[in-house]
Amino acid sequence: MTANDDIKLLQERLKEKGIKYCIGAYVDIHGVPKGKVVPIDHLAHMAEGSERYTGYALDGLGQAPHDDEITSIPDLNHIIQLPWEPSVAWMPADNEFQGKPYALNTRVALKNVMAEAAKLGFGFNLGVECEIFVLKKNADGTLSIPNPDDKLVKPCYDLAGFMENFTWLDKMASALKELDWDLYSFDHEDANGQYEFDFAYSDALTTCDRVTFFRFMAKHYAKEQGLIATTMPKPFANRTGTGAHFNMSLSDLATGKNAFACDPKDDPRGLGLTETGYHFIGGILKHGRALCAAFAPTVNSYKRLVRQGGMAFFSWAPVFNSYGSNNRTNSVRVPAGGGRCESRNADGAVNPYLAATLALAAGLDGVRNKIDPGQPNEDNLYAIAEEERLARGIEFLPQTLQEAVEAFAADPFVEATLGKELRDEFILYKRNEWEAYHLAISPWEIERYTHLF
Repeated sequence: MTANDDIKLLQERLKEKGIKYCIGAYVDIHGVPKGKVVPIDHLAHMAEGSERYTGYALDGLGQAPHDDEITSIPDLNHIIQLPWEPSVAWMPADNEFQGKPYALNTRVALKNVMAEAAKLGFGFNLGVECEIFVLKKNADGTLSIPNPDDKLVKPCYDLAGFMENFTWLDKMASALKELDWDLYSFDHEDANGQYEFDFAYSDALTTCDRVTFFRFMAKHYAKEQGLIATTMPKPFANRTGTGAHFNMSLSDLATGKNAFACDPKDDPRGLGLTETGYHFIGGILKHGRALCAAFAPTVNSYKRLVRQGGMAFFSWAPVFNSYGSNNRTNSVRVPAGGGRCESRNADGAVNPYLAATLALAAGLDGVRNKIDPGQPNEDNLYAIAEEERLARGIEFLPQTLQEAVEAFAADPFVEATLGKELRDEFILYKRNEWEAYHLAISPWEIERYTHLF
Protein backbone atom coordinates (compact mmCIF):
# COMPACT_ATOMS: atom_id res chain seq x y z
CA MET A 1 0.00 0.00 0.00
CA THR A 2 1.37 3.44 -0.96
CA ALA A 3 1.51 6.52 1.25
CA ASN A 4 -1.29 8.04 -0.84
CA ASP A 5 -3.44 4.97 -0.19
CA ASP A 6 -2.79 5.35 3.55
CA ILE A 7 -3.85 8.99 3.44
CA LYS A 8 -7.01 8.12 1.49
CA LEU A 9 -7.93 5.57 4.18
CA LEU A 10 -7.21 8.17 6.86
CA GLN A 11 -9.38 10.69 5.01
CA GLU A 12 -12.28 8.25 4.97
CA ARG A 13 -11.92 7.48 8.68
CA LEU A 14 -11.85 11.20 9.50
CA LYS A 15 -14.90 11.86 7.32
CA GLU A 16 -16.76 9.10 9.15
CA LYS A 17 -16.10 11.02 12.36
CA GLY A 18 -17.65 14.14 10.83
CA ILE A 19 -14.41 15.96 10.12
CA LYS A 20 -14.59 18.49 7.31
CA TYR A 21 -11.45 20.58 7.90
CA CYS A 22 -7.83 20.00 8.97
CA ILE A 23 -5.41 22.35 10.75
CA GLY A 24 -1.65 21.80 10.48
CA ALA A 25 -0.56 23.67 13.64
CA TYR A 26 3.11 24.57 14.01
CA VAL A 27 4.44 27.05 16.59
CA ASP A 28 6.43 30.26 16.45
CA ILE A 29 9.39 31.10 18.73
CA HIS A 30 6.97 31.75 21.63
CA GLY A 31 5.23 28.39 21.28
CA VAL A 32 2.05 30.02 19.93
CA PRO A 33 0.28 27.83 17.32
CA LYS A 34 -0.02 29.04 13.72
CA GLY A 35 -1.38 27.40 10.59
CA LYS A 36 -3.90 27.23 7.78
CA VAL A 37 -7.20 25.36 7.54
CA VAL A 38 -7.55 22.84 4.71
CA PRO A 39 -10.72 21.01 3.59
CA ILE A 40 -10.48 17.30 4.32
CA ASP A 41 -10.42 16.47 0.60
CA HIS A 42 -7.05 18.28 0.38
CA LEU A 43 -5.40 16.42 3.27
CA ALA A 44 -3.05 14.58 0.88
CA HIS A 45 -1.89 17.90 -0.59
CA MET A 46 -1.23 19.34 2.89
CA ALA A 47 0.72 16.21 3.85
CA GLU A 48 2.94 16.82 0.81
CA GLY A 49 3.62 20.44 1.83
CA SER A 50 1.04 22.33 -0.22
CA GLU A 51 0.54 24.98 2.48
CA ARG A 52 3.19 27.67 2.20
CA TYR A 53 3.93 30.48 4.64
CA THR A 54 5.82 33.75 4.54
CA GLY A 55 8.21 33.25 7.45
CA TYR A 56 8.83 37.00 7.78
CA ALA A 57 5.19 37.37 8.90
CA LEU A 58 5.88 35.21 11.97
CA ASP A 59 7.93 35.67 15.14
CA GLY A 60 11.22 33.87 15.35
CA LEU A 61 11.31 31.91 12.11
CA GLY A 62 14.35 33.73 10.85
CA GLN A 63 13.21 34.95 7.45
CA ALA A 64 13.51 38.21 5.55
CA PRO A 65 10.94 39.57 3.04
CA HIS A 66 12.86 38.20 0.05
CA ASP A 67 13.20 34.61 1.34
CA ASP A 68 11.48 31.59 -0.16
CA GLU A 69 8.45 30.38 1.79
CA ILE A 70 8.37 27.68 4.42
CA THR A 71 5.82 24.86 4.38
CA SER A 72 4.13 22.90 7.17
CA ILE A 73 3.93 19.11 7.25
CA PRO A 74 1.22 17.71 9.54
CA ASP A 75 2.00 14.84 11.90
CA LEU A 76 -0.71 12.35 10.96
CA ASN A 77 0.04 10.22 14.03
CA HIS A 78 -1.07 12.91 16.51
CA ILE A 79 -4.51 14.02 15.29
CA ILE A 80 -6.91 15.72 17.72
CA GLN A 81 -10.57 16.21 16.87
CA LEU A 82 -11.67 19.51 18.44
CA PRO A 83 -14.01 18.60 21.30
CA TRP A 84 -16.06 21.78 20.87
CA GLU A 85 -16.04 21.74 17.05
CA PRO A 86 -15.92 18.11 15.87
CA SER A 87 -15.81 19.10 12.21
CA VAL A 88 -12.19 20.23 12.67
CA ALA A 89 -9.09 18.07 13.15
CA TRP A 90 -5.98 19.58 14.75
CA MET A 91 -2.65 18.11 13.61
CA PRO A 92 0.66 19.29 15.10
CA ALA A 93 3.03 20.17 12.27
CA ASP A 94 6.69 20.70 11.47
CA ASN A 95 8.03 23.35 9.15
CA GLU A 96 10.10 22.49 6.10
CA PHE A 97 12.19 24.72 3.88
CA GLN A 98 12.88 23.69 0.30
CA GLY A 99 11.94 20.10 1.14
CA LYS A 100 14.03 19.71 4.30
CA PRO A 101 13.13 20.03 8.01
CA TYR A 102 13.44 23.69 8.99
CA ALA A 103 16.12 24.24 11.62
CA LEU A 104 14.32 27.20 13.22
CA ASN A 105 11.19 25.18 14.03
CA THR A 106 11.36 24.18 17.70
CA ARG A 107 9.38 20.95 17.21
CA VAL A 108 11.98 19.92 14.63
CA ALA A 109 14.72 20.78 17.14
CA LEU A 110 13.11 18.54 19.77
CA LYS A 111 12.84 15.63 17.33
CA ASN A 112 16.54 16.05 16.47
CA VAL A 113 17.66 15.81 20.11
CA MET A 114 15.30 12.90 20.81
CA ALA A 115 16.99 11.12 17.88
CA GLU A 116 20.36 11.76 19.55
CA ALA A 117 18.99 10.27 22.78
CA ALA A 118 17.80 7.23 20.84
CA LYS A 119 21.34 6.66 19.54
CA LEU A 120 22.40 6.37 23.19
CA GLY A 121 19.55 3.91 23.79
CA PHE A 122 17.21 6.34 25.57
CA GLY A 123 13.69 7.62 25.12
CA PHE A 124 12.68 10.90 26.78
CA ASN A 125 9.51 10.95 28.89
CA LEU A 126 7.96 14.21 29.97
CA GLY A 127 4.98 15.25 32.07
CA VAL A 128 4.01 18.91 32.41
CA GLU A 129 1.85 20.23 35.24
CA CYS A 130 -0.54 22.64 33.53
CA GLU A 131 -1.34 25.60 35.80
CA ILE A 132 -3.65 28.29 34.47
CA PHE A 133 -5.57 31.37 35.61
CA VAL A 134 -9.20 31.96 34.62
CA LEU A 135 -9.82 35.69 34.99
CA LYS A 136 -12.07 38.59 34.13
CA LYS A 137 -10.72 41.43 32.01
CA ASN A 138 -12.15 44.73 33.22
CA ALA A 139 -13.14 47.72 31.09
CA ASP A 140 -9.92 49.54 32.04
CA GLY A 141 -7.80 46.57 30.89
CA THR A 142 -6.97 45.32 34.39
CA LEU A 143 -7.49 41.72 35.48
CA SER A 144 -9.60 40.52 38.38
CA ILE A 145 -10.77 37.27 39.96
CA PRO A 146 -14.25 36.45 38.56
CA ASN A 147 -15.49 34.91 41.80
CA PRO A 148 -15.56 37.59 44.56
CA ASP A 149 -15.58 34.84 47.20
CA ASP A 150 -12.30 33.38 45.92
CA LYS A 151 -10.19 35.61 48.17
CA LEU A 152 -8.47 33.38 50.70
CA VAL A 153 -4.84 34.26 51.43
CA LYS A 154 -4.02 30.57 50.93
CA PRO A 155 -6.65 29.24 48.49
CA CYS A 156 -4.75 26.11 47.41
CA TYR A 157 -7.02 23.04 47.14
CA ASP A 158 -10.02 25.14 48.21
CA LEU A 159 -13.15 23.17 47.31
CA ALA A 160 -15.56 26.11 47.50
CA GLY A 161 -13.44 28.05 45.00
CA PHE A 162 -13.19 24.96 42.82
CA MET A 163 -16.95 24.37 42.68
CA GLU A 164 -17.66 28.04 41.95
CA ASN A 165 -15.93 27.58 38.57
CA PHE A 166 -17.20 24.06 37.98
CA THR A 167 -18.73 24.81 34.56
CA TRP A 168 -15.35 25.64 33.00
CA LEU A 169 -13.53 22.93 34.93
CA ASP A 170 -16.04 20.29 33.87
CA LYS A 171 -15.76 21.30 30.22
CA MET A 172 -11.98 21.00 30.41
CA ALA A 173 -12.00 17.70 32.29
CA SER A 174 -14.63 16.18 30.01
CA ALA A 175 -12.64 17.21 26.93
CA LEU A 176 -9.44 15.74 28.35
CA LYS A 177 -11.27 12.48 29.03
CA GLU A 178 -12.62 12.48 25.49
CA LEU A 179 -9.10 13.01 24.19
CA ASP A 180 -7.94 10.02 26.27
CA TRP A 181 -5.03 11.87 27.90
CA ASP A 182 -5.67 10.18 31.26
CA LEU A 183 -6.47 13.22 33.38
CA TYR A 184 -5.82 11.91 36.90
CA SER A 185 -6.16 15.06 39.02
CA PHE A 186 -7.25 18.69 38.88
CA ASP A 187 -7.62 21.27 41.62
CA HIS A 188 -7.79 24.88 42.73
CA GLU A 189 -4.17 25.95 42.73
CA ASP A 190 -2.19 28.21 45.05
CA ALA A 191 -3.50 31.55 43.74
CA ASN A 192 -7.02 32.93 43.56
CA GLY A 193 -8.56 32.14 40.16
CA GLN A 194 -5.85 29.57 39.42
CA TYR A 195 -6.25 25.85 38.60
CA GLU A 196 -4.02 22.93 37.74
CA PHE A 197 -4.61 19.92 35.47
CA ASP A 198 -2.41 16.84 35.64
CA PHE A 199 -2.60 14.23 32.91
CA ALA A 200 -0.39 11.24 32.20
CA TYR A 201 3.15 11.74 31.00
CA SER A 202 4.18 10.55 27.56
CA ASP A 203 7.13 10.82 25.22
CA ALA A 204 8.28 14.43 25.13
CA LEU A 205 7.00 15.16 21.63
CA THR A 206 3.48 13.98 22.46
CA THR A 207 3.45 15.91 25.74
CA CYS A 208 4.57 19.14 24.07
CA ASP A 209 1.85 18.71 21.43
CA ARG A 210 -0.70 18.23 24.20
CA VAL A 211 0.42 21.22 26.25
CA THR A 212 0.17 23.43 23.17
CA PHE A 213 -3.35 22.20 22.47
CA PHE A 214 -4.35 22.38 26.16
CA ARG A 215 -3.69 26.13 26.20
CA PHE A 216 -5.64 26.65 22.98
CA MET A 217 -8.60 24.68 24.35
CA ALA A 218 -8.56 26.38 27.76
CA LYS A 219 -8.79 29.80 26.16
CA HIS A 220 -11.75 28.69 24.04
CA TYR A 221 -13.78 27.36 26.95
CA ALA A 222 -13.02 30.43 29.09
CA LYS A 223 -14.11 32.74 26.28
CA GLU A 224 -17.45 30.89 26.11
CA GLN A 225 -18.08 32.22 29.63
CA GLY A 226 -16.87 35.75 28.93
CA LEU A 227 -13.58 35.10 30.74
CA ILE A 228 -9.95 34.75 29.73
CA ALA A 229 -7.68 31.82 30.47
CA THR A 230 -4.02 32.77 30.71
CA THR A 231 -0.75 31.06 31.53
CA MET A 232 0.98 34.42 32.00
CA PRO A 233 3.71 33.69 34.58
CA LYS A 234 2.77 36.39 37.13
CA PRO A 235 -0.52 38.25 36.56
CA PHE A 236 -0.71 39.46 40.19
CA ALA A 237 2.24 40.64 42.28
CA ASN A 238 0.67 39.46 45.54
CA ARG A 239 -0.29 35.96 44.39
CA THR A 240 1.52 32.82 43.29
CA GLY A 241 2.64 32.70 39.66
CA THR A 242 1.96 30.15 36.93
CA GLY A 243 4.30 27.18 36.79
CA ALA A 244 4.61 24.51 34.10
CA HIS A 245 6.83 22.09 35.99
CA PHE A 246 8.71 19.66 33.74
CA ASN A 247 8.77 16.09 35.15
CA MET A 248 11.46 14.22 33.24
CA SER A 249 12.95 10.76 32.94
CA LEU A 250 14.81 8.66 30.42
CA SER A 251 13.60 5.21 29.40
CA ASP A 252 15.77 2.33 28.24
CA LEU A 253 14.62 1.72 24.66
CA ALA A 254 15.75 -1.90 24.75
CA THR A 255 13.73 -2.86 27.84
CA GLY A 256 11.18 -0.06 28.21
CA LYS A 257 12.26 0.41 31.82
CA ASN A 258 12.70 3.76 33.56
CA ALA A 259 16.45 4.46 33.45
CA PHE A 260 16.17 6.75 36.50
CA ALA A 261 14.27 4.43 38.84
CA CYS A 262 15.68 2.36 41.67
CA ASP A 263 14.67 1.47 45.21
CA PRO A 264 15.63 4.37 47.52
CA LYS A 265 17.34 1.77 49.74
CA ASP A 266 19.71 1.02 46.85
CA ASP A 267 20.53 4.71 46.34
CA PRO A 268 23.34 6.00 48.62
CA ARG A 269 21.73 9.46 48.47
CA GLY A 270 18.35 7.98 49.31
CA LEU A 271 16.21 9.64 46.63
CA GLY A 272 15.42 6.62 44.47
CA LEU A 273 17.55 7.61 41.48
CA THR A 274 20.09 5.65 39.48
CA GLU A 275 23.46 7.12 38.60
CA THR A 276 21.98 7.92 35.17
CA GLY A 277 19.33 10.01 36.90
CA TYR A 278 21.88 11.90 38.97
CA HIS A 279 24.08 12.50 35.94
CA PHE A 280 21.05 13.86 34.04
CA ILE A 281 20.44 16.30 36.91
CA GLY A 282 24.14 17.18 36.86
CA GLY A 283 23.77 18.27 33.24
CA ILE A 284 20.63 20.28 34.01
CA LEU A 285 22.48 22.14 36.79
CA LYS A 286 25.63 22.63 34.71
CA HIS A 287 23.55 24.50 32.12
CA GLY A 288 20.87 25.69 34.55
CA ARG A 289 21.37 29.42 34.18
CA ALA A 290 21.28 29.18 30.37
CA LEU A 291 18.24 26.88 30.44
CA CYS A 292 16.37 29.45 32.52
CA ALA A 293 15.92 31.70 29.47
CA ALA A 294 13.93 28.95 27.75
CA PHE A 295 12.06 27.79 30.86
CA ALA A 296 11.18 31.35 31.94
CA PRO A 297 11.20 33.30 28.65
CA THR A 298 9.52 36.64 29.42
CA VAL A 299 10.10 39.82 31.38
CA ASN A 300 7.14 38.81 33.55
CA SER A 301 8.70 35.41 34.31
CA TYR A 302 11.25 36.90 36.68
CA LYS A 303 8.55 38.47 38.82
CA ARG A 304 7.55 34.87 39.57
CA LEU A 305 11.07 33.64 40.33
CA VAL A 306 11.30 35.35 43.73
CA ARG A 307 11.40 34.02 47.27
CA GLN A 308 8.43 36.05 48.43
CA GLY A 309 8.12 39.42 46.69
CA GLY A 310 4.75 41.07 47.28
CA MET A 311 3.18 37.91 48.72
CA ALA A 312 2.20 37.20 52.32
CA PHE A 313 4.18 33.92 52.31
CA PHE A 314 6.95 32.16 50.40
CA SER A 315 6.27 31.97 46.65
CA TRP A 316 7.19 28.27 46.07
CA ALA A 317 9.08 29.44 42.97
CA PRO A 318 12.78 28.50 42.67
CA VAL A 319 15.52 31.11 42.83
CA PHE A 320 18.51 28.77 43.14
CA ASN A 321 20.24 26.53 40.59
CA SER A 322 20.12 23.55 42.92
CA TYR A 323 18.52 20.16 43.48
CA GLY A 324 17.10 18.16 46.36
CA SER A 325 14.48 15.64 47.34
CA ASN A 326 10.83 16.53 47.88
CA ASN A 327 11.94 20.10 48.63
CA ARG A 328 10.31 22.87 46.62
CA THR A 329 12.96 25.48 47.37
CA ASN A 330 15.26 23.85 44.78
CA SER A 331 14.92 24.47 41.06
CA VAL A 332 15.24 20.73 40.46
CA ARG A 333 13.23 18.45 42.75
CA VAL A 334 13.18 14.67 43.00
CA PRO A 335 9.61 13.83 44.07
CA ALA A 336 9.01 11.22 46.75
CA GLY A 337 9.88 7.74 45.53
CA GLY A 338 12.31 8.95 42.89
CA GLY A 339 12.39 7.75 39.30
CA ARG A 340 12.15 11.25 37.82
CA CYS A 341 13.30 14.82 38.30
CA GLU A 342 11.19 17.96 38.16
CA SER A 343 12.39 21.30 36.84
CA ARG A 344 10.40 23.94 38.73
CA ASN A 345 11.56 27.10 37.00
CA ALA A 346 9.53 26.33 33.87
CA ASP A 347 6.54 28.69 33.74
CA GLY A 348 3.34 29.15 31.77
CA ALA A 349 5.00 31.21 29.03
CA VAL A 350 7.35 28.36 28.12
CA ASN A 351 7.59 27.15 24.54
CA PRO A 352 7.49 23.47 25.57
CA TYR A 353 9.30 22.24 22.46
CA LEU A 354 12.23 24.64 22.93
CA ALA A 355 12.56 24.00 26.67
CA ALA A 356 12.29 20.23 26.26
CA THR A 357 14.95 20.32 23.54
CA LEU A 358 17.44 22.12 25.76
CA ALA A 359 16.56 20.18 28.92
CA LEU A 360 17.09 16.85 27.18
CA ALA A 361 20.35 17.99 25.59
CA ALA A 362 21.62 19.26 28.96
CA GLY A 363 20.65 16.02 30.68
CA LEU A 364 22.36 13.96 27.98
CA ASP A 365 25.50 16.06 28.45
CA GLY A 366 25.39 15.05 32.10
CA VAL A 367 24.89 11.37 31.23
CA ARG A 368 27.66 11.29 28.63
CA ASN A 369 30.15 13.05 30.92
CA LYS A 370 28.97 11.52 34.20
CA ILE A 371 28.43 14.93 35.81
CA ASP A 372 27.90 14.59 39.57
CA PRO A 373 25.32 17.08 40.92
CA GLY A 374 26.68 16.75 44.48
CA GLN A 375 24.63 16.10 47.57
CA PRO A 376 20.92 17.01 47.58
CA ASN A 377 19.84 20.11 49.48
CA GLU A 378 17.24 19.16 52.06
CA ASP A 379 16.66 22.38 54.02
CA ASN A 380 14.75 25.60 53.30
CA LEU A 381 17.07 27.35 50.87
CA TYR A 382 14.95 30.50 51.07
CA ALA A 383 16.11 30.90 54.67
CA ILE A 384 19.80 29.90 54.65
CA ALA A 385 22.46 32.53 55.24
CA GLU A 386 24.46 33.95 52.34
CA GLU A 387 27.66 32.45 53.75
CA GLU A 388 26.06 29.01 53.79
CA ARG A 389 24.87 29.37 50.19
CA LEU A 390 28.35 30.34 49.02
CA ALA A 391 29.98 27.53 50.99
CA ARG A 392 27.72 25.01 49.25
CA GLY A 393 28.42 26.50 45.83
CA ILE A 394 24.74 27.19 45.14
CA GLU A 395 24.23 29.76 42.39
CA PHE A 396 21.24 32.01 41.98
CA LEU A 397 19.18 31.55 38.86
CA PRO A 398 19.02 34.68 36.67
CA GLN A 399 16.90 37.41 38.25
CA THR A 400 15.87 39.23 35.06
CA LEU A 401 15.21 38.26 31.46
CA GLN A 402 18.30 40.23 30.45
CA GLU A 403 20.49 38.21 32.80
CA ALA A 404 18.96 34.95 31.61
CA VAL A 405 19.50 35.78 27.94
CA GLU A 406 23.12 36.70 28.60
CA ALA A 407 23.63 33.30 30.28
CA PHE A 408 21.88 31.63 27.33
CA ALA A 409 24.13 33.47 24.87
CA ALA A 410 27.32 32.68 26.82
CA ASP A 411 26.87 28.89 27.01
CA PRO A 412 28.32 27.14 23.90
CA PHE A 413 26.03 24.17 24.58
CA VAL A 414 23.04 26.22 23.37
CA GLU A 415 24.42 26.71 19.86
CA ALA A 416 25.62 23.11 19.74
CA THR A 417 22.05 22.00 20.51
CA LEU A 418 19.92 24.46 18.54
CA GLY A 419 22.24 25.55 15.77
CA LYS A 420 23.38 29.12 15.30
CA GLU A 421 20.26 30.37 13.50
CA LEU A 422 17.70 29.31 16.12
CA ARG A 423 19.99 30.36 18.97
CA ASP A 424 20.51 33.81 17.45
CA GLU A 425 16.82 34.25 16.66
CA PHE A 426 15.80 33.54 20.26
CA ILE A 427 18.44 35.94 21.58
CA LEU A 428 17.34 38.66 19.13
CA TYR A 429 13.69 38.44 20.14
CA LYS A 430 14.38 38.29 23.85
CA ARG A 431 16.85 41.19 23.83
CA ASN A 432 14.29 43.24 21.92
CA GLU A 433 11.63 42.27 24.49
CA TRP A 434 13.88 43.35 27.36
CA GLU A 435 14.71 46.67 25.67
CA ALA A 436 11.03 47.42 24.95
CA TYR A 437 10.17 46.70 28.59
CA HIS A 438 13.09 48.73 29.90
CA LEU A 439 12.12 51.76 27.79
CA ALA A 440 8.43 51.67 28.80
CA ILE A 441 7.25 54.01 31.59
CA SER A 442 5.13 52.09 34.09
CA PRO A 443 2.32 53.36 36.35
CA TRP A 444 4.56 52.42 39.30
CA GLU A 445 7.24 54.88 38.15
CA ILE A 446 4.74 57.67 37.60
CA GLU A 447 3.15 57.11 41.01
CA ARG A 448 6.51 56.94 42.78
CA TYR A 449 8.52 59.66 41.09
CA THR A 450 6.18 62.45 39.99
CA HIS A 451 5.54 63.49 43.58
CA LEU A 452 8.96 62.53 44.97
CA PHE A 453 10.98 64.78 42.67
